[in-house]
Amino acid sequence: MEPIFRIDSATAGHVQKFFEDGYVAFPDIFTDAARVGFIDEILHLPVVRNFFRKSDEELSELGKPYRLSVKPWNDKGPWADGLFDAPLVRSLLRKIIGQSYHFCHSSLAVSCPGATGIRFHQDHHHWFQHSPINLDQRDRWYVQMLHYPNGFSKGDGSLSVIAGSQKASPLDFPAERIACGDFGVFRRVDLELPPGSMVVLNARVLHGVSPKPKDSEQDSRLFSNYIFKEAGPPHLNTQEVPGHWVIQASEHRKNILDRLPYTEGCWD
Repeated sequence: MEPIFRIDSATAGHVQKFFEDGYVAFPDIFTDAARVGFIDEILHLPVVRNFFRKSDEELSELGKPYRLSVKPWNDKGPWADGLFDAPLVRSLLRKIIGQSYHFCHSSLAVSCPGATGIRFHQDHHHWFQHSPINLDQRDRWYVQMLHYPNGFSKGDGSLSVIAGSQKASPLDFPAERIACGDFGVFRRVDLELPPGSMVVLNARVLHGVSPKPKDSEQDSRLFSNYIFKEAGPPHLNTQEVPGHWVIQASEHRKNILDRLPYTEGCWD
């Protein structure tokens, strides 16, 4: 297979941007072959094909109207499989977390015109649990790799980030404050990204997604999310690893998959 990304290593500027703002965007970072192949893989997944067969009425009645959400996403083709440990992914994680990190889980989402937005939130769930393990893990790394194979326009299922908000305690942003759009000294950034883009996100950064208008010119927005965590106890979403992922895996792949999944009571 051809390379997934146009570059193999993160620059000092990429890493500085991530540490300063809590995210770094890589517009048009997928190679042409990877972008086309990744889109083709997603569109031919049975769960996606079934989603597109639904009537407008059926789409409107979903738990998340007009949005397909697959979590964990285990049915991966070759391009999706390569996103576990592409050279750029390994370079970024080594420079952010260090040598010791694990794969947590991955998800897939497809949004059609009419999909509602996602309110500003944070995904570092250790901050919102109260077991001794969670208290110990609160400041550990939890990094998301967000992939947008067909991109998005501003205000059309687009990602917004409150730059720098990872520097504050999540406890400083109760739901009522977020609802009022009060982010204090931190600035809101509304992104617009071309097809084949990626965003690397500190999960403690406040982020949200705009609604996808009914009159959107884009038939669907495709999105995948691969999450990596600092080595240690399971995160709330640390998934069980399917056995076939480990077969013929590289040593690096085996290392990042060699961890316990989250199960009820595992933090007790």
